[in-house]
Amino acid sequence: MTDVDLEFARVRQVLDRPTLRLMSRPTSAAVVSVFRTVFDRDVQYVPADRMHLQVEEHVARLQATGARVPAGDSPSGDLPAGEAPRPNGRSLCREWVAAQWLVRSNSPDGDEQYSLTSHALEALSLIDALSSERALISESRLAMIVDAVHRWAARAEPDRDTHVRRLDAQIAELQAERDRLARGDEVVTVDEDRMRDGYTNLTDLIRQLPSDFKRVEEAVATMHREIVEDFRQEVRPIGEILDDYLARTDNLMESTPEGRAFQGAFELLRDDALLLRLRDDITTILEHPFASSLSATERRTFRGTVGILRQGIEDVLAQRRMLTATLRDQIVAHDVVRDRELDAVLRSVNRGLAAWMDTGSARDRVPLGLLPPSAAVGTLREKFHDPDSESVPPPIEEPDDDVFEDIDVESLRRHGGPLLAELRDALAHAATGSSVEAFHALPAEQRRPVELFGLAHLLTGHPDFEAGTASAPHHTVRPDGEPVTFHMPTAALAPAGDAPGPDDEPGQEAR
Repeated sequence: MTDVDLEFARVRQVLDRPTLRLMSRPTSAAVVSVFRTVFDRDVQYVPADRMHLQVEEHVARLQATGARVPAGDSPSGDLPAGEAPRPNGRSLCREWVAAQWLVRSNSPDGDEQYSLTSHALEALSLIDALSSERALISESRLAMIVDAVHRWAARAEPDRDTHVRRLDAQIAELQAERDRLARGDEVVTVDEDRMRDGYTNLTDLIRQLPSDFKRVEEAVATMHREIVEDFRQEVRPIGEILDDYLARTDNLMESTPEGRAFQGAFELLRDDALLLRLRDDITTILEHPFASSLSATERRTFRGTVGILRQGIEDVLAQRRMLTATLRDQIVAHDVVRDRELDAVLRSVNRGLAAWMDTGSARDRVPLGLLPPSAAVGTLREKFHDPDSESVPPPIEEPDDDVFEDIDVESLRRHGGPLLAELRDALAHAATGSSVEAFHALPAEQRRPVELFGLAHLLTGHPDFEAGTASAPHHTVRPDGEPVTFHMPTAALAPAGDAPGPDDEPGQEAR
């Protein structure tokens, strides 16, 4: 093969990866938008029922706006907005699982849930990186490369004297900086532009962490399936199987590149002091003046870097624990003879079905006895004799007529609403004065607090009362004899001859 043939094969293999297939389809914008909306930074797993409903709602909304949306029921799955049918969330999610963009698993409670694969996370990270404004070549990026090269060169140096000279140079540089600050010199900090450049460079690296951890988790899951499948096909003695698979379990993280990379990162991140220092450094960066230009989402995402690291490690370790538990169950419950008998039965069933399909038609029926016949068991007694069921119920108690006290009309009136007739008569026959004086002239049993509502009703429409220019205390007496004082606007009353009559409307003068 020529060089161009080799390059063509390599490029085609890369373009066939699920990551680029997700970004190269006509409906990529819609699919990525749905993934970004459903799986937020803080949401890694979504229940299956909720996922189906959200996918239907989001795709239908994009379809209404004229976007090119996926159609799970169509052969191609990519139709223009005007030709796409009503989206079906379940079929779309099933199609995305087959395309290796979603993973369907069981939660600890046994419910089905969806999560993004490493390919989908890598596509989202690439879109975030391309959509952000950043310089391709910056001082912080070059400084990070130079520092990383210098640090790893120091670790790769085998000469002891060279190591000593490097350490002496670092000690001298740090001691000179300490002496300068101890003398009271000014602390040199970077400006906002350079700080934002460094922050952008850090966020580019942090954005790649979820897909990296998910890739390790998928590698462990793949090895899980391979080990279980190999285990089921083994015909060796159980002791030899046990020794072999226990050895593979011990070296699990060292058998793949992803496992070895994670093992190194795990050893580094297992140091709690290192994570605490990382959290303090993040807080220091966010306290710089440049951070005032960051949005709340950017600040929350950057502050959650330690949480991303811990969650990624926990997911990988959970996958490892599940692999260990599966291997333990397989080793304990595995029966080679029984599995071979079951395989033989299934193969014979398949051969019988193949022979029947050669001669049978689509409408032929074969009676199959799926359940054994009912056992001939006599009817057993379901209920035993209970003497209480034949006893006479207790007699009904007669009600006590003395429980309620006798209530007369006067008692009801005393606890009822305002006495409008008495109030209207008091206002009509009052001498010159105010309404409060006419109210106080009433006997105690007619000056209840509720009478103030009746007084306000009768004075409605009076200019003095409506304007509320004069307010006076009204001394009332509750039915139990307790005095209560309320403040309410008053009105000047006309002479008795000009007062409103009992048949006039409230607030109107009698003619």
